[in-house]
Amino acid sequence: MKNTLLQIFRKRHACHLFQPDRPLPPEDLDFILEAGRLSPSSFGLEQWRFVVLTDPRHKRAFQDACFGQPQVGSASAVVVILARLAELDPDSAYVRRLMAREYPEGEALEGALKNYRGFHAATDIPAWSGAQCHIAAANMMTAAAGVGIDSCAVGGFVPAEVHRLLEIDPRQCLPVLILPLGYCAQPPGEKQRLPREEVVEYR
Repeated sequence: MKNTLLQIFRKRHACHLFQPDRPLPPEDLDFILEAGRLSPSSFGLEQWRFVVLTDPRHKRAFQDACFGQPQVGSASAVVVILARLAELDPDSAYVRRLMAREYPEGEALEGALKNYRGFHAATDIPAWSGAQCHIAAANMMTAAAGVGIDSCAVGGFVPAEVHRLLEIDPRQCLPVLILPLGYCAQPPGEKQRLPREEVVEYR
């Protein structure tokens, strides 16, 4: 199992041009999205939303919003990862519903909500919510590589254009990452990473 996982991590790479006419098997796309849905999240609040684009017109529009990056327009599917904002308000029905899954109604739930209210007041919520979404994105990219599907995490885009294209209120959600998925049109180069001694320190 350990060797299998390491092989997947070594195989995964950022694909910058996909085979545009090769669709993803629906069961593989569902598997990748499920890996994102099952990801861990702070307070168990599942801060993400996933919008899946497969229509060529939508992908071309998002390529323009991503400064023309070809991997967005050529991908078989593009997952737009949105971070929840307004729903994370301590008094929202969303927060209460999700926290009630772990804490029963009454004193336990009210105590958990009080704790979260203090955290919320002291935290940069857009940055925190976005960081949770990156956990889901990493799991989706690993899952994709595990079934032979390539990906590329795209963080370069115009947020206002993403809001406009998806017709979403910027107060409700923050676009965090755009994740093109498909089959790479070119073989990957050798994976480049710093040696372990430059990144790992024991104390």
